[in-house]
Amino acid sequence: MDYSKFIKFYPDFPIKGVNFVDIIPFLQDKELFRQLCTDLAAMCDAPNVAAPEARGFLFGAGMLYGDNPIQNLIPLRKKGKLPFAEGDLVQVEIMKEYGPDHVYFRRSDIAASVPEGGLVEITFFDDILATGGTARGLAQGLNLQTVTIDGKPYRVKVKDFVFLVEIDDLPGRSRLEDIAPVKSLIHVKESD
Repeated sequence: MDYSKFIKFYPDFPIKGVNFVDIIPFLQDKELFRQLCTDLAAMCDAPNVAAPEARGFLFGAGMLYGDNPIQNLIPLRKKGKLPFAEGDLVQVEIMKEYGPDHVYFRRSDIAASVPEGGLVEITFFDDILATGGTARGLAQGLNLQTVTIDGKPYRVKVKDFVFLVEIDDLPGRSRLEDIAPVKSLIHVKESD
């Protein structure tokens, strides 16, 4: 299916010089959303998906349904959005297109994952790949973790990156390929 025809673009939003990619039209048709989530899940090489809020959640949660290997969603959230026990919360500094920011995840959410061998393998999923700052920072933060599941330690490894939309003329892909393979369902140019 040609998903690109459903995308809308808004120039100079949220700041001048940024061409905003609107993926909300995918949420306006139940069958379209179901097929999109099925196709995204088929691209994932790990049973665990880490997705940043808010738009990453929308599609990441949809990947939990259907006949696919996705078993767990690890939420990656902004400050003050995750309740946590002492020692559970991990803060990661990221560099977004608009400047630095912080995103958080809980070790306990990773420990709810499905381990394979000596690893908890994770697909990092997000809606848009632009400069790659969010994905790179979070993948590096995840890769530093070790979690205990049923009394056994497991190292965390981002196995691949999956994006709904990749803006091909921005440097996101080149910033991620040294960490893991990058896959995108839809390719656009910033000038589209």
